Amino acid sequence: MPMPARVYAPTPANLRRLAKALRRGDLVAIPTETVYGLAAHALDPKACRAIFRAKRRPANDPLIVHVLDLSRAEDLAVFNPAARRLARRFWPGPLTLVLPKKSGVPGIVTSSGPTVAIRAPAHPLARRLLRLAEIPLAAPSANLFGYISPTTAAHVRAGLGTRIPHILDGGACAMGVESTVLDMTDPKRPRVLRPGVVTAAQLRQFLGVKVHDAKSRSPRARQRAPGMLERHYSPRTPLVLRHPEAQPPAGVAIVRLRMPGAKPGQHVFWLSRRGALTEIARNLYGVLRQADAGGYRQIWVEPLPVESGGLAATINDRLRRAAAKR
Repeated sequence: MPMPARVYAPTPANLRRLAKALRRGDLVAIPTETVYGLAAHALDPKACRAIFRAKRRPANDPLIVHVLDLSRAEDLAVFNPAARRLARRFWPGPLTLVLPKKSGVPGIVTSSGPTVAIRAPAHPLARRLLRLAEIPLAAPSANLFGYISPTTAAHVRAGLGTRIPHILDGGACAMGVESTVLDMTDPKRPRVLRPGVVTAAQLRQFLGVKVHDAKSRSPRARQRAPGMLERHYSPRTPLVLRHPEAQPPAGVAIVRLRMPGAKPGQHVFWLSRRGALTEIARNLYGVLRQADAGGYRQIWVEPLPVESGGLAATINDRLRRAAAKR
């Protein structure tokens, strides 16, 4: 029987212990401001291959490399002036930049492609580990591939508890959805490969140029960045996008956006009491996991109105991918 993962409180001694574990090639699930990541030494191909095995992740889906700051990022990727400006404005934070990789980045990290996805996380525990370990960390979401991303240590343990040795408990993630992934290989034509917390409108305003959207990729194609598959972030229970006025049959869980003063019903799950986009994003994956554990035949989710703006596009992107047919 595999040994269950040990869950560590974020004490100074434990952080030093986990930094050493990362340097020697172990896997450690760590909190970030977006979701929990499954971290390994990004320059150790053997450690990175262990990520793919633990998650059952296909080799054509590259990893995001986490670094402490722009200086360390420039050791791994070729930055153009616009990408450097973005890093100075949005790092540390939930923006991942895709840029030409340097020779020291292993092919396993980039799915043998010429670019690397890289960001500096804002979570204080992730940053302390990066300082202590003094290595870049490859860290996709700490869950089995394709399933709902984890936003608590308990989520990680439920999915990977017998497949990894270490979990750092940093509480619930503040943002709850993954970072924005922006392709900056051509600074005149930036492309959002995965919408996230940093919105396309923010990027367009900052860069002063049109920011394009990328299309989803087929499961067999090499991905330029994580989160580009048509089906992803999915519960095991079939998820259906429905208007809130639709009448569900028996055995269906209902996930609604906001609770206007009423208590939730027996089969109703609410994402926000006020309808605030930040609260909806923060609660999205946790609520989907609750509904998925309820033994329902289907989960019906109310999508956000397209005119909501801001994070609405990101939340609807995750719901659309979660609802894509198998």
